[in-house]
Amino acid sequence: MTAVTCTDTDEAVHGIQDGSTVLVGGFGMAGMPVDLIDALIRQGAKDLTVVSNNAGNGDTGLAALLAKGRVRKVICSFPRQTDSWVFDELYRAGRIELEVVPQGNLAERMRAAGAGIGAFYCPTGAGTLLAEGKETREIDGRTYVLEYPIKGDVALIGAHRADRMGNLVYRKTARNFGPVMATAATTVIAQVREIVETGTLDPETVVTPSIYVDRVVQEAARA
Repeated sequence: MTAVTCTDTDEAVHGIQDGSTVLVGGFGMAGMPVDLIDALIRQGAKDLTVVSNNAGNGDTGLAALLAKGRVRKVICSFPRQTDSWVFDELYRAGRIELEVVPQGNLAERMRAAGAGIGAFYCPTGAGTLLAEGKETREIDGRTYVLEYPIKGDVALIGAHRADRMGNLVYRKTARNFGPVMATAATTVIAQVREIVETGTLDPETVVTPSIYVDRVVQEAARA
């Protein structure tokens, strides 16, 4: 499978529907596909469910999408940081839903979606508010909570390089959730710093194979 190389980010996000579940890569701003998010704002899709590690930082990227009122629900691990004022204001006003998921569970639920796993038991969150209403089971004397996969209609991820087929290489902490999100969504769109010719990348450095990637776009040059 060969990914489509898009001429710009507006082409890359074309067709994202209202009500979609959108997986957004990034650990804070590391690996955040800001150019794709800006294009999604211009595209106009609304009533979105966004799955990400954070609920936005400052006024850019995911926070800008929230500020436009396009997101109905956020599923994340860390909704509040010192610079999460956009989400804070929306949540306190009752204008956005929140599902908090422990970070490891968040990654594993998306990995389960990509691996075709129907559900799994995990001890994280057992005995806390996060486990309320969920099925539990005692295994080897420890309480486990049943968790279900998180699937996305679309994944917006950031990578360092792609080749013309769509194989992806990440850089350091910007790798974070990108690989699991790429396996868990129906349509995967990657923003990269550089697109190189097929055969240029060392196969041993490819983390996300092209079979998972549908569209690739080169990000705008930074000043």
